[in-house]
Amino acid sequence: MKSTRGFTVIELVIAIVILGVASTVFFVQKNNVEVAARDEHRKTAINAMYYSLEEVYFTKNKSYPRTINAEKLPSVDPELFKDPNGVKIGEGTSDYRYEPTNCDGEACKGYTLRTILENEDDYVKKNR
Repeated sequence: MKSTRGFTVIELVIAIVILGVASTVFFVQKNNVEVAARDEHRKTAINAMYYSLEEVYFTKNKSYPRTINAEKLPSVDPELFKDPNGVKIGEGTSDYRYEPTNCDGEACKGYTLRTILENEDDYVKKNR
């Protein structure tokens, strides 16, 4: 009898199963890395707004604004006012929220900045 070289059906099935498991693990980890990157972007944006409100806006005006945007906080990169989905702060479906407190006209005594994170609880910053 002549001996043939090649793979058996069992060997092929095992190789396919291993590749399937490896690709599943890869895509799950890839998704986790992408979610973590979006959450970090959200935290960076909230921190930039917070420090601009505290160090620039409040120092100059002795109050906080009723709303925030790139014109009121020029020290913040305008792109940071958009969440990872491209929705600007203040719009209904934005992941970012600015909630002013104790307002008299356009001047407010406090605020809360928050963002909705995918992997953690909401990230919240309040005035000092």
